[in-house]
Amino acid sequence: MDKKTIENFINPEIEQYADEHTTAENKMMADFNRWVHVKMSRPRMLSGAYQGKLLEMISCMVRPMAVLEIGAYVGYSAICLAKGLQDGGMVHTIEVDEELEDIILEHVEKAGLSSKIKLHIGNALEVLPSLQETFDLVFIDADKINYAHYYNMVLPYVRKGGYILLDNILWSGKVLYPQPKGDKETAVLKELNDFIQADDRVENILLPIRDGLMVCRKL
Repeated sequence: MDKKTIENFINPEIEQYADEHTTAENKMMADFNRWVHVKMSRPRMLSGAYQGKLLEMISCMVRPMAVLEIGAYVGYSAICLAKGLQDGGMVHTIEVDEELEDIILEHVEKAGLSSKIKLHIGNALEVLPSLQETFDLVFIDADKINYAHYYNMVLPYVRKGGYILLDNILWSGKVLYPQPKGDKETAVLKELNDFIQADDRVENILLPIRDGLMVCRKL
């Protein structure tokens, strides 16, 4: 693959076809998606309709009681993950940017999920030990520099047979090439991908959708 095509390393026509043959967002989520693209400065951080449906599907298959999300952004993905919860289940979502708190809570309320999604504002490395939970499903979508720390920190909190999902693991295809000097994020992700592949605590599959999703099942 030519380095010039890194941003489109997945055939855009295939992506469009996949979008067209995936159940659409409901009106609330579609409105939320449009709002983010109009109002927010970094809309690419949103999971979006296609990946959001995948997260919802995975959650519905796992039927978790406890979900952990590291990196809430505006709460879209937390809402998707909450769709598969068992009765009495909870999504714990952690967001470091306190300025996003009101946005997250507003949209969680609009989705009717205030009793199923608990927001924690703060540094995930500090918040996680305070939760005292065993998680069935974890979704990591935060700062890439700390991805390896998040993975190793959450794994002991995941039940046997539980899942860890890591987003952006292909990093626009940059993991295929030697990273430029100073590109610490690509280096971290490449090292983590290799680490997970050799980690005998899990089995894993890397899905080449959107920006790459690593799925790990704890053994």
